[in-house]
Amino acid sequence: MLKEKMSWIPRKLVRLHRDESGAEMLEYILIVAVVALPMVGILLWFRDEIIDWVKEIWEDVRETDVERDL
Repeated sequence: MLKEKMSWIPRKLVRLHRDESGAEMLEYILIVAVVALPMVGILLWFRDEIIDWVKEIWEDVRETDVERDL
């Protein structure tokens, strides 16, 4: 009785193993993750330096803008 009810499992597993429709999307997701995760790590590691760098550039832009108005 139980064997008859469970006979569909091997068929489903074989069908699932042969189905490759999601493999290409998974590859794209993995490639994006391989590129994005180190970038996020670098941004987090150097966040203070990046903030200081952006502030310096912004101050230069504002000074240039003020000098132009005079």
